[in-house]
Formats: sequence, C-alpha cells, structure tokens
Amino acid sequence: MKKRQFLGSAALAGVAAAVTIPARAAPKDAGPALLTISGAIDKPNRGKLDAVKDQMMYKQKVNFSQAHAFDFAAIAALPAITIKPTLEYDGKPHTLSGPLLLDVVKAAGGKFNDGSKLLLRAVDGYVAGVTVAQARMQRYIVATHMDGAAMALGGLGPLWAIYDADKVPDMAGKPLPERFGSCPWALYHIEVA
Repeated sequence: MKKRQFLGSAALAGVAAAVTIPARAAPKDAGPALLTISGAIDKPNRGKLDAVKDQMMYKQKVNFSQAHAFDFAAIAALPAITIKPTLEYDGKPHTLSGPLLLDVVKAAGGKFNDGSKLLLRAVDGYVAGVTVAQARMQRYIVATHMDGAAMALGGLGPLWAIYDADKVPDMAGKPLPERFGSCPWALYHIEVA
C-alpha cells in the first residue's frame, strides 16, 4: 500500500470515528423538518413541543413530549411507490410517488395495530383521521413528487398523504370531490393514536 493511500485511509477512519451521531439525535446537517410524527412512537429524535420554535403546531393545539422529525432527504430515502389517481382539481390522472404512509410511521418507531388511528394534519390546520387498517388497505403514500417533480409548498406539497382512489372500489364510484377528504395536502404532522 502506498504511504499516501495509507495516511488518507487512516485520516478518514479517524474522522468517521469522531463523527459519531447518537441514535436518537437528528444529524446536525439535516435539512429543515418537513414532517413530525408524535404519539405512540419509540424512535424519537427530538424533544417536546416548543411553543416558540413550533409556533404552527402550538397554535393548532398539537402537543407532545417527544417526536420524530423527518427532513425531505430522510423521507425521500425510504422506498417509494407510484400511484396514478384521477385528481379532483382537473379531473385528470397524475403520477404521484413517495413512500407508503405506514413505512414512514414505522421509520419513526410507530407502535400500532390495525385499529390504531393516524391523525394527518395539514399546514392549514385540516386534520383527517385514518385507521392503520384503512391506510394499509388503500395503500396511502406520503407523496413527495407529482408528475416527476418535487411538490412545492403553496401547491399540494411538499408532502401529501394520498391513495389511488381509482383503485379502491368504494371510492372509485364516488364523485371526484368526495374521494379525497382523508388526504390532506401540505401534510406536516402525524399523530399515532
């Protein structure tokens, strides 16, 4: 082995050993939190709600002693699936992709069974409740992309809890505006109850 390679490898090993991140702490270089999961979880990476720093959650009466916060990269790193529901906004099918909602909750250490409820909260305060059984059967995703592009805040994103209503028989027969009442766009908080 050449001396330069050996010294470079040794230096990298020393840096890697010095940059040990506690399992319960978010990396210091993580981006801003886009989604916070609280309630029945066992992998928290942040502490209790802060009435100043968590102003929107505080004003919407969210409260927790610990939670798991995800930035965009952490959500995008989870295995994604693609769905193509017809949306009520233009009556056309659109391609949405992102991880399964239950996979996101599991990544936060969600403790649940089929009867557990997930409260999905949007930035405007809208809250939809779905059971774990419903989220599994209807294959809800946390969409990060629509038609190949990341969704923006001010539109339907950056995150949207949604399923392919066209493939759920009970919903496919309903008028488009009645299919997505349990699908908050601009999703930012999930409570596992």
